[in-house]
Amino acid sequence: MDDAPANQLRLSQPNKAVRIGERKAVRVKRAQDVIEVIAWSIIMTVLVMFLLDGGLKGVTDLPSALGAISRLTSLLGTALLLILLLLVARVPWIDKFYGHDGATVVHKRLGKPVLYLIVAHFLASLVQYSITNAKAIGTTLWWFITDVQDMLIATIGLALMIVVVLTSINFTRRKMSYEAWFFVHLTSYVSVALAVPHIFTAGSDVAGKPVQTTIWVALYLFVFLNILWFRVIIPIRKSFRKRLVLAQTVRDSSDTVSLYLTGKHLEKIEAVSGQFYFLRVLTPSQWWRPHPFSISAAPNGEYLRFTIGDRGDDTKLMQNIKPGTSIAIEGPYGLFTEERRTKEKVVLIASGIGIPPIRTLAESMAARPGDITVIYRVRNEADASLLSEIQEICRRREFPLHVIAGPRASKNSWLNDDGSNTPDVARLTVMAPHVSEADVYICGPEAWTHSVIKTVRKAGTPVDNIHSEEYAW
Repeated sequence: MDDAPANQLRLSQPNKAVRIGERKAVRVKRAQDVIEVIAWSIIMTVLVMFLLDGGLKGVTDLPSALGAISRLTSLLGTALLLILLLLVARVPWIDKFYGHDGATVVHKRLGKPVLYLIVAHFLASLVQYSITNAKAIGTTLWWFITDVQDMLIATIGLALMIVVVLTSINFTRRKMSYEAWFFVHLTSYVSVALAVPHIFTAGSDVAGKPVQTTIWVALYLFVFLNILWFRVIIPIRKSFRKRLVLAQTVRDSSDTVSLYLTGKHLEKIEAVSGQFYFLRVLTPSQWWRPHPFSISAAPNGEYLRFTIGDRGDDTKLMQNIKPGTSIAIEGPYGLFTEERRTKEKVVLIASGIGIPPIRTLAESMAARPGDITVIYRVRNEADASLLSEIQEICRRREFPLHVIAGPRASKNSWLNDDGSNTPDVARLTVMAPHVSEADVYICGPEAWTHSVIKTVRKAGTPVDNIHSEEYAW
């Protein structure tokens, strides 16, 4: 595993064939429809149970109306909360059709509605009892948390949920390190656990009703077991079986380092090119913090490689791990793979540390000479991560390679300043004349990726043929 010259680079055999055609996309959409129908069915079931239980019949005045609002918002908020948790449980049957980043996007969108519903439930109950008992709001709140069974821990759970949602808002999240955000979001599981008891002891739609209790217990167990199995048991079992350790580190550029992991049963590794793992460095200070990284070499049965850029926080620490350190992995995850390919022609576009998955796809995709075009955007060609490898891959497989170095042409451009003032879309179509009839894979910083997608769309590529994946958090 020495840092061999490019002409000695050992490559895995590329895939011999790939099934292409629009039917692949249709099958994925049908599977998504099934999953979404199930999710909507859960919400509709909750609503129907509320109506059949006389949810609106008893509304005659303000307190009874507040009671109905409290019940309905509680039921809908809890159902959406369970769906929200399931979306980030990293379960294969969701990741396979939506991808980790796709599921995370929906998870984020549900965060605010869930919080609004739960807060509405809490406030409606508080005001209802305040009016009914002719007591001040403060007095009623104190009675809630001191005398009503399980309401104290439910109130604590609500407070934790508010903290989690506030830290998920974009402007707040941008100011937080990944480590701080991860720690805060661990409390989301605590907030749900604290809210569970009062649903079964104080919830008028569940307590003492066998059918409703059975349904809710089944829903909670389903979500809990998925989280336990896929987030805890499977990763621990895989890590124990493979017993991965850091064998070697190789510096690829001034701010990137490749980690070579070795262990047992690597020939049975499940990952395919383009996918990523969550890595945990098993040291006292880092074991509890997972970080997502794409594999940077196609699986070969000898080692698993990740190329990590220095982006501050733990990424800098991970570049200085000592050989022999144990590493735990969770995954593989992601849809940034050849499985999503539907066209014969492919354009692979990377920027900076987005090169690892692009490099593995160039290595492993089924293709004839000229079928794949690679575009690599770098700051400095002399200090670009994995550049010699991608050059050698393209040379051996006879793929056109365009290395775009230097400062941006303009604020809104993702390409460099070549002095021509040519629009990005025109330059793209020169580099990749078949881009409108190709699958386009894009990996790089978020803002840069969005800029590339706009250009690719302008070039005529259908949105379903554009593939990008962010390590969403």
